[in-house]
Amino acid sequence: MNIIITGGAGFVGTNLAKRFMKEGHNVTSIDNYYTGKKENHIEGVEYLNMDIRNITDYSWLKPDVIFHLAAIARIQPSFKEPKEYFTTNANGTLNLVHYCSEHNVPLVYAGSSSKHSGRFKNPYTFSKDIGEDLVTLYQKHYNLKATIVRFYNVYGPYQLEDGGYCTLIGIWLKALREGRKLNIFGDGEQRRDFTHIHDIIDALVKIQNQDAWGYEFELGRGINFSINEIANMLNCLPNNIKYHPQRPGEARETLNTDTKAKEILGWGAKINLEDYLKSEVDYLKSYL
Repeated sequence: MNIIITGGAGFVGTNLAKRFMKEGHNVTSIDNYYTGKKENHIEGVEYLNMDIRNITDYSWLKPDVIFHLAAIARIQPSFKEPKEYFTTNANGTLNLVHYCSEHNVPLVYAGSSSKHSGRFKNPYTFSKDIGEDLVTLYQKHYNLKATIVRFYNVYGPYQLEDGGYCTLIGIWLKALREGRKLNIFGDGEQRRDFTHIHDIIDALVKIQNQDAWGYEFELGRGINFSINEIANMLNCLPNNIKYHPQRPGEARETLNTDTKAKEILGWGAKINLEDYLKSEVDYLKSYL
């Protein structure tokens, strides 16, 4: 099959491309390298340096399915660049869903679990929610074959560790390697549902293999931890933690309680965060 992955040089896209290549598919990545990295390239994948905002026709790639992962992510940077977030996450998605509806190409759209904390909580959440609205609109009126997925605090291989678009696990693992303090914003009692990237990829592949179109799947581990608990898992002493004022726009808690992915796909996240962090700490000790 010809599989197109927008954002294919990013964290989730790279892991998905790697999996589909192992299964013998033809994979093409479309990425403008805003946060994607050329060092993530997987042998055999065709990489196109393009911006989804500028593409209205994908026919020349002859896609059998498109995984739409391209987006400007993270909450805090979105307050500084709301226009960039909207034009990419909303307008770019509009181009794609319109093409897919006209050419009967199935689409997997990566929404965001942040929508559950409020549509107007921050520009990032709003822009991703508009993308979901576009998918739903085209499903209802233009016969779009699509499924929406929402990720919960994904971590694992190829996660970002530098810049303003990193997630907590990547930032903290790098800080530990470099002997720096772990920064916590707020009291550290906010809770997050962390999901390993390999579990996320399993779900995306199941959607494709099972032709599971027309659904909304919450893809989370179903267990959450406070930020302070994560610091304890990393064996971080109190004097190695620095607390800062709470940042705006962030949810107090994320937790996947939905069972639809299990019922429809037979999917469930299996990898434990504690085991992953222990292996990283053990490696760090041996490395040092």
